Amino acid sequence: MCSPSATLTVWAGSWLSGRSAPDDVLDALRAWCPVHTVAAGDPVTGGRTGLPWPSAEPLEAGTGIMMLLKVIRESMAEPGAQLRLVLPVPGDARGLPGGTEFATAAMDAEEGVIAGVPGGAGVALVPHRTGEESMQWTVFHTTVPNPIPDMPLGEAEYAMREAVREAADALTRVQTTGIGAGEDDPRELIESELADYSRHIYPDSAPLRARRILDSADHVAAILTVAQQTSPSSPTSAGAMQAHERLLRPLWNALRAARLAAVNAAAGPR
Repeated sequence: MCSPSATLTVWAGSWLSGRSAPDDVLDALRAWCPVHTVAAGDPVTGGRTGLPWPSAEPLEAGTGIMMLLKVIRESMAEPGAQLRLVLPVPGDARGLPGGTEFATAAMDAEEGVIAGVPGGAGVALVPHRTGEESMQWTVFHTTVPNPIPDMPLGEAEYAMREAVREAADALTRVQTTGIGAGEDDPRELIESELADYSRHIYPDSAPLRARRILDSADHVAAILTVAQQTSPSSPTSAGAMQAHERLLRPLWNALRAARLAAVNAAAGPR
């Protein structure tokens, strides 16, 4: 699983549809870190949810991980409510409600979750690390944007099969030019990255095709991450680094699109 937000989206979707227990969601989130807290992103959200906002220190009792599930359940009570992952990056703000504090926070984190009826009021959540063993989820009340259709799963699966090959080719080209060429064996580095991804599992209720896409996406991400690792002794130049970025950026973009399609399909309608 690529991020805490993806884990929350998939497992909360399974829980809300009655196919997983609350403890399953909690266990999946704790694979990222053992301690989770929840806070409001602003005083208005704090007043509506009873959550403290960042300036309220320390966080009050009842703002732990179970409160996270309570906030999501209440936001998903209306017919037509959806639970969706967002993975924004500079230049691609798809799925974000423009001009909101949530949009700013999600762009900074490059991830987030939106819950509610499209076109109506809902909540949005953004995680960030507060320590080696702790993570805080910040909750924002926001208008839920009408979702942009995700890539069809068949197209996403094909794109990830192609991306595995293209990422391997890109790694070879990067190594050939000396950018990112270090003493470590790239294959061992890729295996280490994949082992880290494999700690995060999917619910059995997730469609098999979505799980295949996510597994392939993790493989691509592992290769791209290794390709981006640059040894301090590697000969580099501004032009070479720009060429490096142009080589890898389309693959990262395809990866994000495929992950969005797979995670949102796995969260699915209730």
